[in-house]
Amino acid sequence: MLKRAAAIAGVLVLTISGVATAATHQPGQDRTDRSLIVGGTLAALSEAPWAIALTSTRSSDSSGRWCGGALVRPNKVLTAAHCMTKPIGTYTAVQGRAELLDTRGGRTSGISNVWIHPGYDTKLNRNDFAVLTLSTPITGVPLIALETNPKADRKGAVPTVFGWGDTQNTGPSDTFHKLAVPDLGDATCLGNPEYVGNGYAAANNICAGYLNGGRDACQGDSGGPLVLNGRLLGTVSWGKGCAEKGYPGVYAEIAPAAKALKAQFTQ
Repeated sequence: MLKRAAAIAGVLVLTISGVATAATHQPGQDRTDRSLIVGGTLAALSEAPWAIALTSTRSSDSSGRWCGGALVRPNKVLTAAHCMTKPIGTYTAVQGRAELLDTRGGRTSGISNVWIHPGYDTKLNRNDFAVLTLSTPITGVPLIALETNPKADRKGAVPTVFGWGDTQNTGPSDTFHKLAVPDLGDATCLGNPEYVGNGYAAANNICAGYLNGGRDACQGDSGGPLVLNGRLLGTVSWGKGCAEKGYPGVYAEIAPAAKALKAQFTQ
C-alpha cells in the first residue's frame, strides 16, 4: 500500500490502493499511470471552489502535480501530512485551475508554514493531516467547513472525492475530477488483514469506494477533499494501489481531529 501523493511521498507496503506486491516508490520517481481519479468524471470548479491543487518543483509530472487540499480559511489549506516531504519552498497552492498545465487560470500562493498533526504516525498512518499557511491569502473564495460529527462516517453515505490525481487512462491528465465513493463502513476495511496491519482504525479512518474495483482516488489525490453534505468529511490518505478489486480507499477522518485542526486555523 502506498500513500497517494503525486509521486508517492512515503511508502507503505500494500496499503495505498494500487500496489499488488510490496513495492517502493519515492517522490520524483517517474510513473507511467499519469492520469487522474480513476473512473471519475470531470468536475466543474464551481462545484468545489475551495479545492486546492498542491504542486511541487520536485514533482516528476510536467504540471508539478503533487497532492490535493482544501481551503479552510483564506490563508489555510488542509492536506495530508504524508505530502509534506520536501522543502517548504518547493510547494505552491493552486486554486481555480481545472487543468494544471493551463497556467493562465487560477490563483497561486507559496507556503509560509507547515503544521503536522502531532499524532501523525508514519507507521500506522493515523492523523494524516497537515495545515499549510499561505504566503498570499486566497480571498473571495467560498471556504469548506469541517465535519465535526463522527456519526457522519456511516455505512451507506455517499461522499464525493475531488482531485487532479492519476486516472489510469480513464480521463485526461492533470485535470479536475470527482468521484462518488460509497462509505463501506469500518468493518469492511477492518476485515482486511493488510489494511489492519497498516494501521486502519475505526476512530481515525473512513473506508470508502468500490469492492469490485475500477473506481478510486489515486496517486496525486493525497490530501484532497472527501465531501459529504457540503462539509469536509475526510481527506485522501492511502490504500492498496488504485481501484484494485477488494481494496477500497482509506481516508483520514476529520471529526476526531477537528478540534486540533481548528486550533491551527487562527495561528
